[in-house]
Amino acid sequence: GEIEDALTTHPAVAQAAVVVREDTPGVKRLAAYLVPADREVETGAVRRMLSERLPEYMVPSAFVVLDALPLTVNGKLDRKALPAPTAADFTATGPVRGPRFASEERVHAVFAEALGLPSVGIDENFFDLGGHSLLAMALLQGLRAEFGHPLGLADLLARPSVAALTEFLVDATVLTALGGSDAAVPCSD
Repeated sequence: GEIEDALTTHPAVAQAAVVVREDTPGVKRLAAYLVPADREVETGAVRRMLSERLPEYMVPSAFVVLDALPLTVNGKLDRKALPAPTAADFTATGPVRGPRFASEERVHAVFAEALGLPSVGIDENFFDLGGHSLLAMALLQGLRAEFGHPLGLADLLARPSVAALTEFLVDATVLTALGGSDAAVPCSD
């Protein structure tokens, strides 16, 4: 209720419903369903507004825009009739970049698998896409297996996107191959 109330304070949102969905077994996420007021709803702006007003765990992972909320014959919200969010509903608005090179493709695959999404943009925040502590552990375990580098939760919190984490992993892997984290990369003159 508190999330729905906050959503309807946005001028572009006429009605809102928030439900906990488990479209992937064992992965629960908040999904917001929005009915626009008299203008188009920019879900990125709504997400940012909620992030400023509510704790992170109360910000929905997906924002689905509907023409109207489905109602039962009694006029109440029909939660079972709400559609499952698509991959696009989990992404921030704006251009979404895909992986650009092989190591980024490897990190991208682990991100998408951990989140239970078919794809993610390389600049998107893991936590904005529905990531939480249990999924973070699965992601870190997958990345450790893929790269052989001992990642911690602090690494993910500091670099929560595919692009940032790939850069960190590639740099860390090169430094490890050169003899440790204090090794200097020789200059080529």
